[in-house]
Amino acid sequence: MKTIVLIITLGFTALQVNAQKIWTQNGEITFYSKAPLEDIEAVNHSVSSVVDTESGNVAFSLLISAFEFEKALMQEHFNEKYLHSDKYPKSTFKGKITNLSDIDFSTKGDYKAEVEGDLTIHGVTNKVQTTMDLRVKDSNTVDGHAEFKAAVADYNIEIPNMVKDNIAKVVTITVNMNYEPFKK
Repeated sequence: MKTIVLIITLGFTALQVNAQKIWTQNGEITFYSKAPLEDIEAVNHSVSSVVDTESGNVAFSLLISAFEFEKALMQEHFNEKYLHSDKYPKSTFKGKITNLSDIDFSTKGDYKAEVEGDLTIHGVTNKVQTTMDLRVKDSNTVDGHAEFKAAVADYNIEIPNMVKDNIAKVVTITVNMNYEPFKK
């Protein structure tokens, strides 16, 4: 399954043949919903992502059903009633680092990458802008961290009235990636 996700991810980017790429198949994306009655958090440890360090193209792909919840019933409702993971099995992001000239992927250090692109969840695509903290380490390994907000309604995710107080209208999405050089 991871191979299929990686192939899909690579297909999302128009990468040059000779370009330097960094990637991961086990990135982490967490979402957090803070609501008066109950906080909800889920994590996905199977996120595929690739970055072309020459062009700035960035892509992410994940399976919705891979989100893990503290309570099994929450996970079931998330997949069956809200995200409909059978109909919309994956979420993707295709974008670009807009301040690429400020980042030296060959030099150790901390950088701020301005990222913008298209986030698709539940079959709906919206523009997203965020800042990703990058830490370039040795051997071209790069850690990335970002956090942004997403409104549930913007992705046509309907919350029934009886549980509307249990789920926040805006959720926090946290991205953590540990990239390494892509080897053919």
